[in-house]
Amino acid sequence: MQLANLILAQLVNGITLGSLYALIALGYTIVYGIVLLINFAHSELFMSGAFVGLGVMTVLTSSALASKFPWLAPAQHFFAGSTTGIVCMLLIMFLVSMIVVGIMGMIIERFAYRPLRHAPRLAALISAVGVSLFLQNAVLLWISAQQLPFPNPIGESTAFTIGTVDVSVLKVVIIITVIVLLVALDTFISRSRFGKAMRATSQDREAAGLMGIDINLSITLAFFIGPALGAVAGIFNGMYYGSIVFNMGFLPGIKAFTAAVLGGIGNLRGAMLGGFLLGIVESLASGFISTGYKDVIAFAILILVLIFRPGGLLGESVLEKV
Repeated sequence: MQLANLILAQLVNGITLGSLYALIALGYTIVYGIVLLINFAHSELFMSGAFVGLGVMTVLTSSALASKFPWLAPAQHFFAGSTTGIVCMLLIMFLVSMIVVGIMGMIIERFAYRPLRHAPRLAALISAVGVSLFLQNAVLLWISAQQLPFPNPIGESTAFTIGTVDVSVLKVVIIITVIVLLVALDTFISRSRFGKAMRATSQDREAAGLMGIDINLSITLAFFIGPALGAVAGIFNGMYYGSIVFNMGFLPGIKAFTAAVLGGIGNLRGAMLGGFLLGIVESLASGFISTGYKDVIAFAILILVLIFRPGGLLGESVLEKV
């Protein structure tokens, strides 16, 4: 019974962690599917989403700000004083963070990647690393070099219990939100006009342009959607672990890249599958082996996949072809 409860608890943790990996991995895979670029700056956009979310939460709830700006007090009382207010605050926080970080992704594409679109791929890859270092150091120098506490407005209350395993409301919210976003993105890519344009661009950029598709718009849209989803993952990561720091994007970013490769880089559903599988494997390794080995196991999976199945579990398709 104890073994079953331990497995169940680690599965719940793994699905929660895998949800975050899947969201981040989608940012890698949707950009790669369009421009064949591994956007290593994506991990810092994930981090930026957490900091933007914390900033919005601070403005909406901080009593220190209310003392300086009394006109904020009524709004802060609403956002911090009721369940409806907390839900509204979360919606505003996620929406603002997604928009801000999505626009950051568009700006990065326009000035760091688009001029190198016809250059060798190594040039764009180096540019991505440069953007990553710039964003990380910008937060380090302009905001804080220390870990900042990230409040969890949802609280640690239990949503339901399976056996002796308590599943918190926060974990339920993370899993449900991520699943809704994954389904929405998959539907958007497969059925919407813009999604079809993105799929056509991923298949043959020149032919898509000749058919009247705005190539720049399709690429820019990919650079908005990926970072916006990463921003959601950044906020949830802060709420889940209770703090954020300027270099918090490195390990989750590398693991999300591992998840994208595991599922099939360039394949949206592969990124989702890879994220959940990696989260579950990492949590089981933490529970049954050691927390010190979870990162080793995650990167060992990356090496094994690259050796034995470089196309990933769901092949090497670049989004769905038209």
